[in-house]
Amino acid sequence: MTWRAYRDTVAHTPTLVGDLGVYQGLESPQLGNRRDILALLPPSYSAGGTRRYPVIYMHDGQNLFDAATSYAGEWQVDETMAALAREGLEAIIVGVPNAGEARRDEYSPFRDRKLGGGRGDLYLRFLIETVRPLIETSFRVDPSRRARGIMGSSMGGLISLYAFFKYPDAFGLAGVMSPALWFAGGRTARYVARRPPFLGRIYMDMGTAEYARGPADPQALDNLLTGSMPLASEVAAMLEQKGYTPGRDLLYILEEGAPHHESAWARRLPLALRFLLGA
Repeated sequence: MTWRAYRDTVAHTPTLVGDLGVYQGLESPQLGNRRDILALLPPSYSAGGTRRYPVIYMHDGQNLFDAATSYAGEWQVDETMAALAREGLEAIIVGVPNAGEARRDEYSPFRDRKLGGGRGDLYLRFLIETVRPLIETSFRVDPSRRARGIMGSSMGGLISLYAFFKYPDAFGLAGVMSPALWFAGGRTARYVARRPPFLGRIYMDMGTAEYARGPADPQALDNLLTGSMPLASEVAAMLEQKGYTPGRDLLYILEEGAPHHESAWARRLPLALRFLLGA
């Protein structure tokens, strides 16, 4: 199996900017399933040479680059990276699609009494033991921890925060967008509170209107999600107490009126990546 141009693997015309490759049907021995892996290369990558690039592993790969594959709108990661490249910030972005109905299971480090889950460590082992070696043998990647990040939203934000503290040798950057900290009764927040601080950068955000649409919204999950915003603020304060300095290695953004939606994450993505990838 080899990498192919994403445009050559789809029947539609993708909403795509830049060089996006796909490795089809990567098997996960940890999870017992398969999925395609997407890799967006920086604009300067094709020039060759010896330059090595930071890499950000992002969850929900279906929503990152192509509106046709997104179930709720795309993050416009490709457009954002093209714009950031003009500012001198470049990185390889790896999109790892979710596993559909198994998404909640794979993105949850702890089991929730009502909603199940708890396969998060297996998923992270898949990223670390299977996806990462594929990326690092295929592309010119900076192999240092400080240049390796993990990023996602909602349940993807939850597993990204957990990964930073559970596997500190693997990830030195974490993008934690609208994290579902309510899941499993806030156990992830309590886990992070017990862990020592690790060098690196953490970006975290939340919108004040994340769950304003009410319990009819399927994402509201019986109104359990209403606990996410105060928990996010509490976790940000706890990270400061651990020694993370706002503006240097921690950035917490509370966006007024922002909903729990891809459009909000796309809007905040440039800020998040500038902080994680900046000097």
